[in-house]
Amino acid sequence: MNRYEGRRVLITGGGSGIGRATVHRVLAEGGRVVAADVNAAGLAETYGTAVADGTAERLTTLALDISDEASVRAGVASALDTLGGLDVLVNAAGILRSEHTHKTTLELFNKIIAVNLTGTFLMVREAIPALLEGDAPAVVNFSSTSAAFAHPYMAAYAASKGGIQSMTHALASEYSKQGVRFVAVAPGSISSDMTSGNGPGLPADADMSLFAKLSPALGAGFASPDTVAGVVAMLGSEDGAFITGTEIRIDGGTHF
Repeated sequence: MNRYEGRRVLITGGGSGIGRATVHRVLAEGGRVVAADVNAAGLAETYGTAVADGTAERLTTLALDISDEASVRAGVASALDTLGGLDVLVNAAGILRSEHTHKTTLELFNKIIAVNLTGTFLMVREAIPALLEGDAPAVVNFSSTSAAFAHPYMAAYAASKGGIQSMTHALASEYSKQGVRFVAVAPGSISSDMTSGNGPGLPADADMSLFAKLSPALGAGFASPDTVAGVVAMLGSEDGAFITGTEIRIDGGTHF
């Protein structure tokens, strides 16, 4: 299946987790990819896997901090120069931090918003001019099941992802007549750096009974990042040509 042959794709968060899985999925389907991330070591691992897979000639890695406007401007310009344009943008980069809301500092709240919500906005804003000139252009943003369902100790994260979900709808309407599609995916119960000890960092006194409703109905536990990468690849391809202004929940039935 070569749905991405000849297509130019920029993927943030490409140094780990779902972002990395999406990079390899698009490469496997013939795409040319710029994988961006703030984590240089993670990008090196992503590139190493591409070398082993025989797809590295179509992959470029790029150090980029999506929460920094200057970094986004320079990074997107570099990606466009490398690819010669842009057909698909995947905003997979993000952070997950958890805390009792009454103990959440303004600094922590603003950091989560800056990376997840503002970072997605900055990437979209800088990429739109190139996407308007692209071939069947599409943007896949990353929301979360927390945008619509209760995830305790994650009020700031939920706010950022709810904002992404709402922004995706607005963008889809604004650019519909120019042919740019905007879709959000809302993963839940997916194994990644976000859901490991590197991510949520639940409070030591967290009431785990509050998570009783957050177990997937399918399978024996959390799914791999590849589960989401396959859906993202579909949405950015011709198979998703009639999908825009909506979100796709990928949670194994955690929230029926």
